Amino acid sequence: MAFAEPPGWYVISLRPQGGHAALRRAAAAQGARLIALSPWRVVARGDDRTRQALTRALSAPRILFTSPNAVRAAAALLPLARESGQTWIAVGSGTAAALRKAGIDEVAFPSRMDSEGLLALPSLQALAGTRIGLVTAPEGREALSPALRQRGAEVLRADVYAREPIALSARALRKLRTLDAPAALALSSGGALKQLLDGAPADTLRLLRNLPVVAASARLQQFARDAGFAEVELAEGPLPVQLIAAMARRFR
Repeated sequence: MAFAEPPGWYVISLRPQGGHAALRRAAAAQGARLIALSPWRVVARGDDRTRQALTRALSAPRILFTSPNAVRAAAALLPLARESGQTWIAVGSGTAAALRKAGIDEVAFPSRMDSEGLLALPSLQALAGTRIGLVTAPEGREALSPALRQRGAEVLRADVYAREPIALSARALRKLRTLDAPAALALSSGGALKQLLDGAPADTLRLLRNLPVVAASARLQQFARDAGFAEVELAEGPLPVQLIAAMARRFR
């Protein structure tokens, strides 16, 4: 993370370990560099219990995936194939792209790529007596299951991967303490922010709370404000280019 010369600004990423590439590319396109402050890593599950839960979920008439990681972990356990009459649903365009790469040719996803946008899809309205396979991770999209059940659905949940907490990178922490350009925090996961709040040194949290935050949704915007971040801007959506665009407007 030693740079020859300072960038125009930095984006601080809380993506899982090894999952910063898309945000890094979007930042570079705007003359920024990325500080990878991963509070966790993704660990795929491969046990029999998970495989059985996934088998049940994939048998449902409607199958919902909550992230690209969920798609990749599921595909590593079982072949993904759309049966006649099934509707496959993704939380956003990235998850839909992962499903297409795994062999699912028809995938529905919302233009507003968050839980609220997902729940507004026509295929998730009339759910009385309908089975829905939910392929996700523990503590992932926790608002979905209750909302689907409230609409009358039977939710067949398969937690195919887990987020394992890790120590924050010492190199990233040093970089934060010696910033040579403005910086902003990209927030696309409430769980990641909570893990950061639980595990970061007190001086790092004080520093971060004084930096601007760009949130992927109104829910995350409020969560960051409640966590003590005074300046939280709402991006147009959760995509890396949308988060970076909001930062670029600010720093330019």
